[in-house]
Amino acid sequence: MTDPARPADERGPRKRVTNYGTGRVALLDAAVRVVARGGLRKLTYRAVAQEAGVTHGLVVHHFGSRDALIEEAVTHAIRSSLASSALDIGTGSLADFSAGLVHMVESGPELQAFQYELLLEARRRPELLSHLRSLYEEYFEATRRELDRVLPGPVGRGMSRLVFAALEGLVLHQLVFGEREVTEEALAELRGLLAGLAGEPDEH
Repeated sequence: MTDPARPADERGPRKRVTNYGTGRVALLDAAVRVVARGGLRKLTYRAVAQEAGVTHGLVVHHFGSRDALIEEAVTHAIRSSLASSALDIGTGSLADFSAGLVHMVESGPELQAFQYELLLEARRRPELLSHLRSLYEEYFEATRRELDRVLPGPVGRGMSRLVFAALEGLVLHQLVFGEREVTEEALAELRGLLAGLAGEPDEH
């Protein structure tokens, strides 16, 4: 629909529509920060709007429902974490395994806190489990693919889940306690264990 109040030669896509992707990401980032600070119960349209510095109506326009906002924020958080963690970089080198983990926590603590908040909230709200499970499968699969590149033979679900649990625990501990150097030491030990399974010398 065109705006009759605007001259015909000025009609066309408005800036808000043209920048739709950028605006949506900014709102998702704001939702992540709101939940990271106050938990899922603090996530409202108004809280997100205030955090992002936009109107309440703009948040409603982009997402339509609180459930849609939650679902898209979960997707955004996990895929942003995967992109920054270097978990699935595909080099096949043990030296590169989870090389970006420490930086991921330092550069995006809200993303990590958001995911832990959602995991805990899912115990009280089972309807969140379907969103979290399908997206956590991306983590599990990325871990399995990278282990397949560095270990001989196919990697089973138990091994990939064990390694991911170790990585996730390190993220949580660094998020809460800091101690970057402890995370790096633990990652070096993990790489050493994997090197042993791969039949390679432990270089660390």
